[in-house]
Amino acid sequence: MSPVPLRSDRIRLDRPSSGLQRLAARFAGHAYDPHRHETYGIGLTLYGVQQFNYRGSLRASRAGDVLVLHPDEAHDGHAGEDGAFAYRMLYFDPAAISQALDGASPPFVTDVVARDAAMARLIDEAFADFPRPLEPLAVDATVARMADLLERRSDGHRRPPAGATAARAIHRVREFLTAEAHRTVASEELERLSGLDRFTLARHFRQTFGTSPHRFQVGRRLQLAQSMIVEGAALSETAAATGFADQSHLTRHFSARFGLTPGRWAALSRPV
Repeated sequence: MSPVPLRSDRIRLDRPSSGLQRLAARFAGHAYDPHRHETYGIGLTLYGVQQFNYRGSLRASRAGDVLVLHPDEAHDGHAGEDGAFAYRMLYFDPAAISQALDGASPPFVTDVVARDAAMARLIDEAFADFPRPLEPLAVDATVARMADLLERRSDGHRRPPAGATAARAIHRVREFLTAEAHRTVASEELERLSGLDRFTLARHFRQTFGTSPHRFQVGRRLQLAQSMIVEGAALSETAAATGFADQSHLTRHFSARFGLTPGRWAALSRPV
């Protein structure tokens, strides 16, 4: 039986775990302003028509369709046909996908919306006990299986991994940026840490992780801000704790990352 559409907007998001995060949402009308994030977004539309602008075209995902949004690609979201829509989304860290593919660069999928029964089943399995956390082995299996499915759907150009020396360097940089997410990091610091010049580092980082070092670090800070806001922290407190200059600085970056203001995020994700 198809789910009964509900008119109230709602978001439920769990905590990231080993490169995977789950989101379930429903909207009537406008959902998200244009934004981009440093993860894959792979979703299953449950009912209604989910429309979004992506790579220069208006796309539509209907009930049963699977959509694949590549890291760092701008998109928005709204209901089509004057209705409501609901969907489930899996967010995958490109580094986890790359690791599952033996270090190859994350695949690029050109057919953004498709009827993909295997991906749909995998998404359903990942949400079987949502919002209870997935067990660690289930997370690993989901990442590995989705990596295979993405490669099957990809543009066919498997990109070789970075050389061993560069791979070690950019993984050190990634760990450092995660640990130092509360502050601004200078390019010179990353050059000293990696032994690579800033442009070579940026190129290898994007090739492996699907985004730039700066966007990656800001994303880590915003994930923390997201959790603090849900838990009821004031925006001024959240901004200070996550390395932003002030509340307006946080709001600008938050909206660019999630397509929602912090206030709307708090309202949509508030427990009922």
